[in-house]
Amino acid sequence: MALSGKSEPNIGAIKVGSTRGEVEMHIGSPTTSSTLKDGERVDVYEYEIGNEPSAGRAIGHGVMDVLTLGLWEVAGTPIEGVQGEKRKINILYDSSDRVKSITGTAPKKQF
Repeated sequence: MALSGKSEPNIGAIKVGSTRGEVEMHIGSPTTSSTLKDGERVDVYEYEIGNEPSAGRAIGHGVMDVLTLGLWEVAGTPIEGVQGEKRKINILYDSSDRVKSITGTAPKKQF
């Protein structure tokens, strides 16, 4: 699981005036999209931070598996399962698909 994470998107590259294509290049496709009556569009994007692939974590888990004769899986799997924080960002585009405003939300708590 430590090797299967995703790289963090470059949120800092998204600015007012960026095109929709530039935004999707950095974040990916929106999870939802709504067109307003004046031709503007609101897209919601979800992304994850803190769960990049890590060879070091994978090696650490492998060593612990060997040292504990496989018992580490009981603790290691849940630890890897809760890596990273999911976040949402809302982007309002004008009628020519350029970023008009950006609004983020707090990370989702996972308990």
